[in-house]
Amino acid sequence: MSMVPRTDAQSPAPHVADNHDLIRVHGARVNNLKDVSVEIPKRRLTVFTGVSGSGKSSLVFGTIAAESQRLINETYSAFVQGFMPTLARPEVDVLEGLTTAIIVDQQRMGADVRSTVGTATDANAMLRILFSRLGQPHIGSPNAFSFNVASVRATGAITVERGDRKTVRQSFTRTGGMCTRCEGRGAVSDIDLTQLYDDSKSLAEGAFTIPGWKSDSFWTVRVYAESGLVDPDKPIRKYTEKELHDFLYKEPVKVKVDGVNLTYEGLIPKIQKSFLSKDREAMQPHIRAFVDRAVTFTACPECGGTRLSEAARSSRIGGINIADACAMQISDLAGWVRGLDEPSVAPLLATLRQTLDSFVEIGLGYLSLDRSSGTLSGGEAQRVKMIRHLGSSLTDTTYVFDEPTAGLHPHDIQRMNNLLLRLRDKGNTVLVVEHKPETIVIADHVVDLGPGAGTAGGTVCFEGTVEGLRTSGTITGRHFDDRAVLKETVRTPKGALEIRGATAHNLRDVDVDIPLGVLVVVTGVAGSGKSSLVHGSIPAGAGVVSIDQGAIRGSRRSNPATYTGLLDPIRKAFAKANGVKPALFSANSEGACPNCNGAGVIYTDLAMMAGVATTCDECEGKRFQASVLDYHFGGRDISEVLAMSVTEAAEFFGAGEARTPTAHAILDRLADVGLGYLSLGQPLTTLSGGERQRLKLATHMADKGGVYVLDEPTTGLHLADVEQLLGLLDRLVESGKSVIVIEHHQAVMAHADWIVDLGPGAGHDGGRIVFEGTPADLVAARSTLTGEHLAAYVGTRVEVAP
Repeated sequence: MSMVPRTDAQSPAPHVADNHDLIRVHGARVNNLKDVSVEIPKRRLTVFTGVSGSGKSSLVFGTIAAESQRLINETYSAFVQGFMPTLARPEVDVLEGLTTAIIVDQQRMGADVRSTVGTATDANAMLRILFSRLGQPHIGSPNAFSFNVASVRATGAITVERGDRKTVRQSFTRTGGMCTRCEGRGAVSDIDLTQLYDDSKSLAEGAFTIPGWKSDSFWTVRVYAESGLVDPDKPIRKYTEKELHDFLYKEPVKVKVDGVNLTYEGLIPKIQKSFLSKDREAMQPHIRAFVDRAVTFTACPECGGTRLSEAARSSRIGGINIADACAMQISDLAGWVRGLDEPSVAPLLATLRQTLDSFVEIGLGYLSLDRSSGTLSGGEAQRVKMIRHLGSSLTDTTYVFDEPTAGLHPHDIQRMNNLLLRLRDKGNTVLVVEHKPETIVIADHVVDLGPGAGTAGGTVCFEGTVEGLRTSGTITGRHFDDRAVLKETVRTPKGALEIRGATAHNLRDVDVDIPLGVLVVVTGVAGSGKSSLVHGSIPAGAGVVSIDQGAIRGSRRSNPATYTGLLDPIRKAFAKANGVKPALFSANSEGACPNCNGAGVIYTDLAMMAGVATTCDECEGKRFQASVLDYHFGGRDISEVLAMSVTEAAEFFGAGEARTPTAHAILDRLADVGLGYLSLGQPLTTLSGGERQRLKLATHMADKGGVYVLDEPTTGLHLADVEQLLGLLDRLVESGKSVIVIEHHQAVMAHADWIVDLGPGAGHDGGRIVFEGTPADLVAARSTLTGEHLAAYVGTRVEVAP
């Protein structure tokens, strides 16, 4: 081998391209950021810390990642951009050194009933190809194994307009794998008629028990009573067969009621259109409760819940059909695929093995491919999205993660850290928004935002190394090495909630008594059966108020005041004080500025280019008509009240002429969960994940119920905020409530009165109670993974807090 000799003795000067080793942000003003300027090293792992609401997501997702995506979209033609979401340029003076950003966030995956873990990744597509090639008997193409594809048969005449015009007869056939009974949903719904009406009464006596259906309602009840199709004075149970059919299933027909032409429709299709066609999460609570009572879902009797046609289930590889493969735990499925040796599909098997092994590697081996994607937690959804990036050959890419350790047991956090480091070591820039010190400690660079939340945040408090953060004096630095201590005494239970023979999902005939009147923490590795035990096995009628991780639904018109119901007493107070209608004080109703329709801004759609939002000139962004702002309550107009923070509003409505006890009670609950800095009119779309969860918690604190169930309430919480959460949980218990928390955070475990630990592993390796007792007993025994990690967390100190 020959080499060209070097003629220069000195090392060459740095290439000009090597000067672009930083992502430079100058003057960022997205949401609450206050002219933030930072320099982030490329090909390093940078962690962004700070209290919830300090501006981390605004800087990482709203500024850096958003601009990267916008610039990539601009490289496409105008025609293609017309089909893509339009992204506005973030409010920032300078953004330099950006690379292609891949965002892996905690947004819940689509809750469509036909979306599963397999369809959301490439695993199902590869399995369908595998069975179409190797399955016996052969039934068709990969579509024949898809529960989202219906079988189609068509025959008819078509006219071909080419040269001599001629009509030819054509037939078309497509074999799909969809079950015809449940249409690929796996479950069939049935309506419980006893929840719709009392059949011992007549319509005239008010037989309907449907929310909002009053006996004098012209559009609902009277159209049935005065249709002439049924006898309004006869009890429903005495209807003839024809009357009952017309009452329940009649096709839409025109009837005349009091001289007005109305449409009469059978009760069942009317309920399906008015209630069941709507998004359950968007319903008002009492309507949602009615739907939960009235509608029952059972596994499809024809396909057994597999969603697939009989033909798709008949084709097998070594005795396994595609429904069996999708129902397997992914770790077992990976083993089965490794056992297949067929040279004709070797490339497909290699890729499928890599995908399934990635599930196991990332800690999701306990899932199955037929698991509905809408049932995944935020942390699980984020890890599923990570799978397609693990084997990627791309380098010099920016990966952006939003709390990748959410929902992970301390045992699994090290595995996640290794994945982040592997992405970095391939030459990528990794940006992570995180609160867990176990992940912050592996960072090459730390950016700490704060010092507070909302308007009190939005500035960079520290930039540098982890060691520098420890000594920086910021809130994160001061709390970085905080470790909880075990309580000296625990509360005495006041009874127990008995769970017997729990078999939901992977639970193995579990019997457990959950103490009442105390703080109980249910823990265990991800997939061990915690949610199945608490959400799926607590007996009905136990007075449980469940606060899960479901996303808050709301548009830019929604804000904390509308979501919590706070605006209702405020509007009534303004109306009473001024002798006008409450609707005037709603920006979504009569009081809205006519120019911007109560939005406060004018949105201009520029087709494939980013839309422009300008402050409304008429109302100056206040959202209300000028005449409405002439009405005052306690010396303030409605726009000034909505601009107040929760803390200011609590003081305003707590005393003096503006005293409004109903509003004050809601504001106190918001302050209790640490949201005192939020403004009442701040759009929900600008809230961080932690803020949204605490907003939901504040809303549910008004519910009547003796048992509160919280699902990982520390998600999105800073170390300093966890202390406030523990104080809130203590206040709930001291007020006579029972609190059950599904949690991985060691500080919450240490603070508990009783711990129920599930395991020992995930999926079919879990589902058993491996420990019940006090945190001190768990630490002393160290008999489980949780016990080992909790013992390491509280340290070797023997002193205990009083």
